[in-house]
Amino acid sequence: MKRKAIIFSAPSGAGKTTLVRHLMQQLPVLQFSVSATSREKRDHEIHGKDYFFLSPEQFRAHIHSNDFLEWEEVYPDHYYGTLKSEVEQIFEEGKVVIFDVDVVGGLNLKEYFGSEALAVFVKPPTEQDLEARLRFRNTETEEKIQLRLSKAKHELAFEDRFDTIIVNADLDMAKEESLEKVKQFIH
Repeated sequence: MKRKAIIFSAPSGAGKTTLVRHLMQQLPVLQFSVSATSREKRDHEIHGKDYFFLSPEQFRAHIHSNDFLEWEEVYPDHYYGTLKSEVEQIFEEGKVVIFDVDVVGGLNLKEYFGSEALAVFVKPPTEQDLEARLRFRNTETEEKIQLRLSKAKHELAFEDRFDTIIVNADLDMAKEESLEKVKQFIH
């Protein structure tokens, strides 16, 4: 089977993780690529399932060893990246890799995979909706919410560099549209 990658990117709070989870329930051929991060683990998160949680020093050692397909320092000492070993293992299992990454990571992965990847940009209907979603999570300080909103405004400028855009105004419709686009790409 030809290597294929599905990349879902969005500003934080746009709903990409919900859409990726839905796709994985619907399409058993998809295998989630667990990203590495140096940010603090949240209470509900599991190492190796949600992220590979590394210290900033461990992350920088992996960078130095060229272990990442892509990585970035999103905030000071808060790194995110895609381990080459994680993706190769998924391909060896004959699966289609699916990524849930921020916008810069998505663009970097699209550049790496080229035509082997479908890059999907998930967009909130409005910036106000995005802010409401971030506040509803109740996981961030006011300072972090403002930081994420500022970053989101910047990220929205890159939507035209993705293969397709899904506006997540109605979750059921966004799920249906995502499923159709991914099925078309895989087959």
